[in-house]
Amino acid sequence: MKSRKALILSLLVMMTSPLASCNKNENEIVVAEVTHSIFYAPQYVAKNLGYFSELGLDVDFITTPGADKTMAALLSGDADIGLMGPEASIYIEQQGAKDYAVNFSKLTQKDGSFLLGREEDKNFTFDKLKGKTIIGGRKGGMPEMVLEYVLKSHGLDARQDDATAEVNIRTDVQFDVMGGVFVSGQSDYVALFEPAASQVVNNGNGHIVASLGKESGIIPYTAYSTLKSKISKKEDMIKKFNKAIKKGIDFVKNNDPEVIADAISKDFLSSPKEELISIIKNYKDIDAYAEDQRISKEEFDKLVSIIKMAKELDENVVPDYNKLVNNSLIEDM
Repeated sequence: MKSRKALILSLLVMMTSPLASCNKNENEIVVAEVTHSIFYAPQYVAKNLGYFSELGLDVDFITTPGADKTMAALLSGDADIGLMGPEASIYIEQQGAKDYAVNFSKLTQKDGSFLLGREEDKNFTFDKLKGKTIIGGRKGGMPEMVLEYVLKSHGLDARQDDATAEVNIRTDVQFDVMGGVFVSGQSDYVALFEPAASQVVNNGNGHIVASLGKESGIIPYTAYSTLKSKISKKEDMIKKFNKAIKKGIDFVKNNDPEVIADAISKDFLSSPKEELISIIKNYKDIDAYAEDQRISKEEFDKLVSIIKMAKELDENVVPDYNKLVNNSLIEDM
């Protein structure tokens, strides 16, 4: 069964010319990020602490909300690198794209969303969700699919927009307004990324009861990708980019949330420092940031199984790991 996302991406393949525009300077890079989030802290560390510039790279970031828009930026040549869920590369390749997106570096290794309820529940167990409705995000997106995976791993009959299921997952609410819809009184629970989760809690409108990333385990949740045609042409540039990101990951791993908050605060001026510290701590506590930039075959297969469980890929489809993942651009430091 094809999701709306897959259909949109198939149209993008047909509409986009394979002759993408090139940067004037080979060291100038445009990165399209699927959302602007503290979840990607190592990236902003690399930018603000000069890890890109010390390798001779001039990196510009643009926010392209949603994996479909991020993929469109890659296909059109508006971006050289896309930061999004690797599921987007699977969808595009399965739709017959000849110049498909190849994932070359993992940034986050766990889901970054948290399950919020209306009441504090320090003894929360997933069986308490029976008969409840959760605002889960867009159908076919990683947050919703991982939510469904976690619920089913706890033995719950969870289905999208089906009030007859043990747990009904709403997929009709846009990502950026999920918190507001929950606060307005709709649904029993909501799955939110930071800073939305902390903002709902701090305003007294909800309570975090579980980490979906902790429950789901390691997954190549967000990764950097580029078009197949650019791999050989931009190999040196991509290797340098990966080195800078690795330094950002190491910085986040080896420093306290307060230090990390100082390093990225200029990118999140609307978030008070205390909020930044709390959010970074939440992500470090569940080991959200990648320990290894490489995407293993085991991790890729787990991702595929989650997509199939959500019925976004037919059971007989076997995405080619060797086509869609390239770990050779990561150099040991």
